[in-house]
Amino acid sequence: MEILKTKAEMRAWSKKKKREGRTISFVPTMGSLHQGHISLLTQGKPLCDELVLSIFVNPTQFGPNEDLDAYPQNIEMDLKLAEATGTTAVFLPHTDEMYGDNYQTRVALDHLPNYLCGKSRPGHFGGVATVVTKLFNIVMPDVAVFGKKDYQQLQIIKQLVLDLDFDIEIIPVEIVREEDGLAMSSRNAYMTSEQRNVALCLSKSITLAKERIAAGDTDANDIIRAMTDYIHGFDHTRVDYIAFCDPVTLVPMAVIDRQTVVAMAVHVGKSRLLDNALINPPV
Repeated sequence: MEILKTKAEMRAWSKKKKREGRTISFVPTMGSLHQGHISLLTQGKPLCDELVLSIFVNPTQFGPNEDLDAYPQNIEMDLKLAEATGTTAVFLPHTDEMYGDNYQTRVALDHLPNYLCGKSRPGHFGGVATVVTKLFNIVMPDVAVFGKKDYQQLQIIKQLVLDLDFDIEIIPVEIVREEDGLAMSSRNAYMTSEQRNVALCLSKSITLAKERIAAGDTDANDIIRAMTDYIHGFDHTRVDYIAFCDPVTLVPMAVIDRQTVVAMAVHVGKSRLLDNALINPPV
């Protein structure tokens, strides 16, 4: 496994592989790898000849009062996990390598960032779209693998690839959960054991929503109120948002009369946790 720390090194590696007729699968991360990331690497591995992992905590997607400085990092462990999954190269740039002193360009989408996380994190998805565009140009993958836990991010990246004509196939991977249902996240490390147990309310509230919809309830606002009340019944919780929306456009749905995605962000202690699920109402 090669470790590449500059854009020039990464590009040279990719160009060499392309000249040899080899294809590249790519998994971009911010490090602090967990089983969810391993699932992305494992699913990306057989799709191409080479598997590239990037580890870069991207400052442009963090707001001024967010957890950039506290974001968990363990590069040594990440590299061991990457090698164990058959990763052939790791792109490990420093912030100065990715954004020079005179950096001026941002990539922005018109509509998809206006919903869900974008409402409370202005500028976040501009930072995501910018760094993903840069990584795609540097790594030059044939395939890129993203998890569904960040559902809005996944839809934005699909749109980005479509609009900017990247010749890259986006592979979505299902949420990886702990045995008790908690969606795996690097931010789970922030929680105490008590908060960790409380965090199960996210996945349980989704189960509540599925049950209401299966029973014929189509009023999104009623279900959101029930989910919010359920979550706020636990200590250390604060709902950022819960929404039912169109799975492609992310436009909120008031009536659940077709397939919907229920998505949420909930603060548990200092951790801001995401969860979501696709739900099909009964015919």
